[in-house]
Amino acid sequence: MLHGHLHEDFRPLARLLERQILTHGGGAALCVYHRGEKVVDLWGGVATAQGEPWQASTLALSYSTGKGVLALLLHRLVNAGLLHYDDPVCQYWPEFAANGKATVTLRHLLCHEAGLYSIRAVTDDAHDMLDWSAMVQRLAAARPEHPPGQTWGYHALTLGWLLGHLAERATGHSLAALMHDWVTAPLALDGCYFGLPELESHRCADLLKTARPPHPGTSPWRSWWHETQKRGVHGLHQMIGFPTESIAAGLEPRGIQHFDFNSTAVRRACIPAANGIFTARSLARVYALFAEGGVWRGETLLHTRIIEQIQRVHHRGMGRVIAIPLHWRLGYHRVFSIGRQPTHAYGHFGYGGSGAWADPSRRLSLAMTVNCGSGTPMGDLRLPRLNACVLNLVNQRS
Repeated sequence: MLHGHLHEDFRPLARLLERQILTHGGGAALCVYHRGEKVVDLWGGVATAQGEPWQASTLALSYSTGKGVLALLLHRLVNAGLLHYDDPVCQYWPEFAANGKATVTLRHLLCHEAGLYSIRAVTDDAHDMLDWSAMVQRLAAARPEHPPGQTWGYHALTLGWLLGHLAERATGHSLAALMHDWVTAPLALDGCYFGLPELESHRCADLLKTARPPHPGTSPWRSWWHETQKRGVHGLHQMIGFPTESIAAGLEPRGIQHFDFNSTAVRRACIPAANGIFTARSLARVYALFAEGGVWRGETLLHTRIIEQIQRVHHRGMGRVIAIPLHWRLGYHRVFSIGRQPTHAYGHFGYGGSGAWADPSRRLSLAMTVNCGSGTPMGDLRLPRLNACVLNLVNQRS
């Protein structure tokens, strides 16, 4: 069922991935780097509603997993001296100072401390998110939900426009050009997009509710996103007494039940916090850079001082929007695993089950892309189980 290759030491990981695809349906890809070597590169299952098989080149819309890739761009700009973590954002983007945001810094944004998590405050309908310029202008005029740095609230949807336009203003170049020049080209990535080019559309997997094709003329993803969000996220938060108002503000723009992530319009739009489209191979290589201390194929892309800043945990408590302590680094959260948690690992998981991360202490990175998942913002148990398996295998290998 699986295609690709892997090092013999990682065969149990392949068996686990195959069982997951059989159980959950759809398709998936998995890539692992260890000590700078690609030791796992596997894919399998179906990529489309018509049952077409997942290919080596298949791309998958990976939701919040893209935040970690976007963060790398900002770190590379800091590394080059074009940005600084503690400079006010308005130094580069003057309009952003409106309504009490003059002290918001890049560090605040990367740690989700800017107070700008409310997507409902800057949209009337989810389809507003398709307009990059309008979203940038609305966030520049927005008022924070709390003083910057006072607490944190997961900027589930807003972070992409905030970081992306800051990069544009600091350099004078478009986000697409910056991603190519500072991330995709230096790492020779084979699939990494915020806004899918028309020429690459044939490579993109469909998001599937189940492994079975939907009825003709229906979208398998529209209402399901909304239903699982309500059932899973709200149920968990209500059980522990977490205020659900901030959940809706951060995660649920009005009209999200009619927003089709499978549509051409959404795939081609630039919504970096939510519609990044990748191969697992590209995601694993991004995090292999972190696993190797900022050096890739002999070239230093991030200096040690930047890596040290990225790895430092800024807060461990519970904030707003999501009632899970995420131990934010600069743009990255803790890594969830079944059993013992990897202390030094960090990355970013996405809605539906995708995710990618690095563990510099083990010189390890892993990435998974999927097109059929449970629909919770932090993914489901597939990735934590794969994480536990690979950690065990690497510990044995050492």
